[in-house]
Amino acid sequence: MALKGPTEEEMRTVLMPLMLSGAKMLDKHCPKCGSPLFEKDGRVFCPICEHRKKQRQAEMKGVEERLMEKLNELANSLPDEIEALEKHLRAMEKIIELLERYRKLEGGE
Repeated sequence: MALKGPTEEEMRTVLMPLMLSGAKMLDKHCPKCGSPLFEKDGRVFCPICEHRKKQRQAEMKGVEERLMEKLNELANSLPDEIEALEKHLRAMEKIIELLERYRKLEGGE
């Protein structure tokens, strides 16, 4: 479920600094989250949606980094026994699939 409107924390950390920086709060609202739209330097935008998108990207980047660490760990510890090696390679294949999905999601927004 998507959050609607700014939370109290978002009001303090996103909206207030934006208003203090000279951005103009408009009498229009974001169709996605319901937050007031702002205008600064000729650009109209929803600061809440932008903030949330940056947060999601940062969270996803952390996931990608952890997956890459695990992939490297597996690649550096390949077993000699065939059955164990096959299991190892299947795990690596799954991690690669997850990374590909992540990258599609990242590019799709």
